[in-house]
Amino acid sequence: MTYQVIDTQIAPDGRLEVLSKAEIAKLLDTSHGGLYQLFRSCSLAVLNCGSGLDDGKELLERYKSFEISIVQRERGIKLDVKAAPANAFVDGVMIKGIQEHLFAVLRDILFLHGEIEDNPKFDLNTTEGVSDAVFHILRNANLLQPQVNPNLVVCWGGHSISGVEYDYTKQVGYHLGLRGMDICTGCGPGAMKGPMKGATIGHAKQRLGRGRYLGITEPGIIAAEAPNPIVNDLVILPDIEKRLEAFVRIGHAIVVFPGGAGTAEEILYLLGILLHPDNQDLPFPLIFTGPESAKDYFLQIDQFIGETLGAQAQQRYQIIVNDPALVAQEILAGIKKVRDFRKAKGDAYYFNWLLKIDPEFQKPFDPTHENMRNLELHKNQETHLLAANLRRAFSGVVAGNVKDQGIRAIEKYGHFEITGDIAIMEAMDALLSSFVAHNRMKLPGKAYTPCYRVIK
Repeated sequence: MTYQVIDTQIAPDGRLEVLSKAEIAKLLDTSHGGLYQLFRSCSLAVLNCGSGLDDGKELLERYKSFEISIVQRERGIKLDVKAAPANAFVDGVMIKGIQEHLFAVLRDILFLHGEIEDNPKFDLNTTEGVSDAVFHILRNANLLQPQVNPNLVVCWGGHSISGVEYDYTKQVGYHLGLRGMDICTGCGPGAMKGPMKGATIGHAKQRLGRGRYLGITEPGIIAAEAPNPIVNDLVILPDIEKRLEAFVRIGHAIVVFPGGAGTAEEILYLLGILLHPDNQDLPFPLIFTGPESAKDYFLQIDQFIGETLGAQAQQRYQIIVNDPALVAQEILAGIKKVRDFRKAKGDAYYFNWLLKIDPEFQKPFDPTHENMRNLELHKNQETHLLAANLRRAFSGVVAGNVKDQGIRAIEKYGHFEITGDIAIMEAMDALLSSFVAHNRMKLPGKAYTPCYRVIK
């Protein structure tokens, strides 16, 4: 099948400072750790916004002739784009939001490799070093705003959700926007796009000017969750662990909508952190919500959490069904407690330094077949460490579902094997089977072949 493509050149519009010759040479040096290929694949994902494709391998194969390069000029730079997906253009002109996202990709990849990964001042083997790196990446992207009261709500949920669930996410976003809340999501479609669309209307009605719609992603997932054009601040973190830390450090509250394996991963990550003894008294508003049709979904999530992490974990969140206004009211009340707490402790409003994150939640997890098989999924460990390993299991499922490298590994070696305590395996198998039955693993219209096998 032939897909329509367009060639163009674009210039930055206040999104990127002038690059040095050394920076450009580094980016275009295809032998330098695959930096160009990383830039190319992330750029293609951004340009593929709205296509209905959530398969990283298929995306790269669909647009094999796509190329992107930097043209250096005396007064700045341009991006020369060849064979870009036509859906990124209107009447032959690239959509403005997508242009901004392309330069955000360029900015973050240069910064990550030039200032973070190759810089000895960031010790990424220590907890403090990782958190400091996340801080600097967010600051470089201008996402940290001092002198602003807490008002940023992180919204998690699936990219593959029903129309009823999607409309509900817009309603929640609308009520948050009416109350002056800004929105941060994984920046893709579905439950990541709906709250932003709703908030834009709420902000407009309140004449709030430029609302903030933050998108946080990472190279491995961007093809499955291409940034939607509503996102006006995009940042790419180097891996899923730093992406998740960015969410919980920058956000003041979190709302979780229905989703699949990726949403389960996010829930387990946050609950594992909140279960750490040092975070016992730290306020962190967390609400699970959806329309009436999602009631059973959240009951199953709640049951899974109870069977694996216990009652203490269940006390860290609320479940609100079919009441967008109440969700917004509870979030607003919770954020007030966050403000009071940080003010009393002298912590920053724009970055949650006081949140204790165990190193097990920061170590990048490579979902190889061996690593998935060797996960410690048993209760003979501290609860927050069990949460860390459960998070890794779901992260592997996400990789096998949508990430280019994960899909290729499944094609070569077969299913990931997940094993552990029988009770945990039964709970996990029931939850994953439910995701498959309700089409939460892939976008609608695409058949899903499981990438995993739960061994009981």
